[in-house]
Amino acid sequence: MGHEKQRLNYVLFLVAGAGFVNVARAMTLSFLAIKLQQSFGLGPAMIGVLLGIGPLVGAVAAPFAGSLSDKVGRKSVLTLTLLSMAIAMAGMGIAKTVLAFCLAQIVAAVAIAINEPISRALMSDVCPEPMRLKYFSWRYTAINFGFAVGPLIGIAAGAASTMLFVIAGIVYALFALALHLLKVPAYQDSGETAAAPKISILQSIKTAIRDPRLAFFVGGGTLLVAVYGQWSATLAPYLAGNISGGVEIFAYIVSINGAVVLLGNPFARRFIERADALNALVIGCLLFLAGELGFLASSGFWSLAISMVIFTIGEILVVPSEYMLVDGIANDRNRGSYFGAHSFSTVGNFVGPTFGGLMLGAFGGPGMFLLFAAFAVGSAILFAIGTRMPPPRASVELIPAAASEGVAGPHLRGLYA
Repeated sequence: MGHEKQRLNYVLFLVAGAGFVNVARAMTLSFLAIKLQQSFGLGPAMIGVLLGIGPLVGAVAAPFAGSLSDKVGRKSVLTLTLLSMAIAMAGMGIAKTVLAFCLAQIVAAVAIAINEPISRALMSDVCPEPMRLKYFSWRYTAINFGFAVGPLIGIAAGAASTMLFVIAGIVYALFALALHLLKVPAYQDSGETAAAPKISILQSIKTAIRDPRLAFFVGGGTLLVAVYGQWSATLAPYLAGNISGGVEIFAYIVSINGAVVLLGNPFARRFIERADALNALVIGCLLFLAGELGFLASSGFWSLAISMVIFTIGEILVVPSEYMLVDGIANDRNRGSYFGAHSFSTVGNFVGPTFGGLMLGAFGGPGMFLLFAAFAVGSAILFAIGTRMPPPRASVELIPAAASEGVAGPHLRGLYA
């Protein structure tokens, strides 16, 4: 009983840490597009490319980092990632040229891409399976608490000020230190551990990639991340260039996004439990579609705010559902590899701002918003196909019998809390 309480306390520590570091992230990185536009005079297409390079590199690095965490431990990889983020934040704060700023931003983006899948895998390691949806949902609430509060701090202190970046770096460094000092109360099926064969990092990545379910999830996730992952990188230049008072409206829109997550996430979790992860994800994609069309038709604050509320409801349905779908096809031995391979979908953080910025520059708001609407529809289709695919024969042979118990549905386990 005491060990279970210790594990849940550790999960709560991870949830709280996610909230604090995302306050730091939101009060700085939310304004990168505006800083590049106003301080360095860059256009929408160039801003999109520059903000997309880091996530593209991170998408390639994350699968290797995820598999490495299966071998050497999540805590070690995560601590180094957080320290890298701290250094990158300070670097963006003191950078005097576009080149220096962008190099630091690329390091930060790669660290974010690695941090997310390993953090989720660590939570799954520690948290009992029946409670994972609940704590994934809490973690997502904490993250969006950061994005509700952070932009208001940023706009009050001066968007993308040097001091904010330095403070953000300190926050990341403190969380890294706390993570290093605390012992991980690991939760793992002893039968699975005893039967698990030893395989290399490259082999574990290849095993994950060969899973056809994961391949469709990565494709659908890429389109989803293109829609919501860096929406600020495209919406901010659009508002600044096309709407009166667009910069101030943007700060409020970001906070509305975070506030709706805080208020709506408990209801979304219960909806996912009743509707199941796939149905909730498809509904979320349809809400993304409606939100993008709403942005297209909006000309002032209130219509933009309503569209953001619709968009955000889609987001709070999609994100936990996607995590649960991936967790449902993984097991304790390969979870880092699966979450790491799935994090290749963060290439959407390159696709979104790059192609969105190009469409914005070439065709204006209609081209950009219609592109994202099409991405949302395509994502729903890919996830629906992926859930109906069988597991690969090689993966079935490698996974011990203990890992296949408690299967929920034909090919997925652990989708419900």
